[in-house]
Amino acid sequence: MEVTQLIEQFQSKADNVEPIGATIKFKVDDHVVLIDGTGDKNVISSDDKEADCTISTSLDSLLKLQNGDLNPMMAVMSGKVKISGDMSLAMKLQSLI
Repeated sequence: MEVTQLIEQFQSKADNVEPIGATIKFKVDDHVVLIDGTGDKNVISSDDKEADCTISTSLDSLLKLQNGDLNPMMAVMSGKVKISGDMSLAMKLQSLI
């Protein structure tokens, strides 16, 4: 899967939920996906900007999270997902993943 596919997946889900009111950056292997929910809608891009919350993971772990094959809490506790910044924003991601 390429970063363009990741962005398309996030955008299709982000279009159906209210703006998150913050910025969240995903670092997936060597790619970046930025969710900017500070405006009227959530905007997804590959911009590598500062974010209120940064989530680092592998593509494999992200796909397992999306498919429900990996519990988010266990992923964090086992180090498969690392979160920095505002941890409460990570809780808002359920609807976007």
